[in-house]
Amino acid sequence: TGKELQRAYMDDTDTFHRRALCGVRETRALSDLLSPSYFIQAQIFPYNYQDVIVRGNATRINALFLREYFRQRHSIPELPMARAFEGGYTDIFFTGVARNVWHCDITSLYPSVILQFDCFPATDQLQIFRHLITDVRAFRLEAKAEMRAEKDPARQHHLQALQNTFKILLNSFYGYLGFAQGHFADFDAAARVTQIGRDLLKKMIDWLGEHGAQVIEVDTDGIYFVPPVKIAIDELRDDLAKKLPEGIEVEFDEQLEAMFSYKAKNYALLTKDGDVIIKGGALKSRGLEKFQRVFLEEMIKLIMQGKPEAIVDLRNEFDRKIRNREWKIDMLIKTDTLQDSLDKYRAKIASSARNRAAAYELALASGRNYKPGDQISYYIKATPKKVPAYEAAKPASEFDPENRDENVDYYVAKLDELMKKFGGLIAAADSTAKQETLAL
Repeated sequence: TGKELQRAYMDDTDTFHRRALCGVRETRALSDLLSPSYFIQAQIFPYNYQDVIVRGNATRINALFLREYFRQRHSIPELPMARAFEGGYTDIFFTGVARNVWHCDITSLYPSVILQFDCFPATDQLQIFRHLITDVRAFRLEAKAEMRAEKDPARQHHLQALQNTFKILLNSFYGYLGFAQGHFADFDAAARVTQIGRDLLKKMIDWLGEHGAQVIEVDTDGIYFVPPVKIAIDELRDDLAKKLPEGIEVEFDEQLEAMFSYKAKNYALLTKDGDVIIKGGALKSRGLEKFQRVFLEEMIKLIMQGKPEAIVDLRNEFDRKIRNREWKIDMLIKTDTLQDSLDKYRAKIASSARNRAAAYELALASGRNYKPGDQISYYIKATPKKVPAYEAAKPASEFDPENRDENVDYYVAKLDELMKKFGGLIAAADSTAKQETLAL
C-alpha cells in the first residue's frame, strides 16, 4: 500500500529498492506477455507502435483498405448507411450442474462462413477483402503449425505472438462488415454471415439432440453438451462433420469435469485440472471486491464438485478472516472507473439525477483533476456510527497495515448478501447432491 511504500522509502532504503526492482521486473514480464502481438501489428498496419495499441480492430482493417486503394489510385466509397442486424445465436437448454461436458464449435466460424459463402463487401471493387482474409487465414495456419513443431522456446514464443496476431485480425473481418466507420463495410453481408452462422449452429444442435446428446448451452464460444453414452466421442465428431458444408470444420476441443449452467451466457466450467472458469456478469461482476469474487468462485466450485453442504463452512471461514483481519487490504479494496467528469457528477447530484458514489466523493475531496476513465481504489473504514458507504470511503493508498481501520461488519454483510442472492441455488444443489447419493 501507499503507507507501506512511504515507510520503506523513509526508513528502509534497501527494502524500497527491492520492491521497486520487483515492480520493474513484473512490468517487464507483463510487457513480454502483451507486447509482442502489438509489435508485430505495428509492422502490418500503417500505424506506429503507440497508435496500433489504441486503435480498434475494425479501424486497423479499414487502414489496410485505404492504404491499398490509395496505392492503386482508386476512388474510395462513401461510408455506408448503418443499420441494425441480428447477431450470433445464444440459447440455454439446461440449468444446474452437468458432468462429463464437452465443448464443440466450428473452427473460425465467421471467417469460414465469409470465405465459403462469398460474404464480401459489395463496394470493394479491388477485392482487397477477399485477398486479405484468404492470406491472413493461410498465414495463421502456417504460423500455428510452425509453432507446434518448433523446439526453441524463444522462436516458439515469437510464433505464438505471430499466430495470435493473425487470429485477432482474422476474427475482426466479420466485425468490419458491420463497422459504421468502415468505408468498405457492408451491413447486408454482415447480416448474411450471422444468419448462416445461426443456421449452422442450430443444425448442429438438432443433430446432437437426435443422436442422444444433452445440449446445455450455445453461445459465441460454441456448444456445450453431454455426449450420449453409447457413441464414442470420435465417432460422434466424425459423423457430425459429415453433415456440415464443405469448408466448415467442426472441432471437439475440450472435455470438462463439470459445468454449472446458471442462465444464458452465464456459466462456470470445472476443467479436468480442477480450475474454475467463470463467464458472465451475473457470476463475475467487476463491481465486486476481490474477496467476493474469490468466495463466488470457491462456492461455485463446491457446487460443481457435488459438495454444496461445505458452502456454510466456506462462508464461516471468510467471516473469520474478515473479522480477524487476516487478509491484506487488497482483498477488500474496490476499484471504480469514473464514467463522468467531476463537473457532470456535481450537476447530476444537484439535480437529483443520480446518487452519491464513493469514488466520485473521494475524487472531489482529493483536489486532483480526475477525468473520465481514471480509476479510484478505496475501502470502507469503521466509523463511530452508521453512515452511507460514500461517507466512510477511504483511499486505498492511505491504508495503514499497522493501524487497520476497515469496517469488518460492512464486509461481513456483503458476504451474507452473496449467500442470500444465491441461497435458492445452494438449496437446489444440496437437494440434487442428496438425491444423487441416494441413487448410488
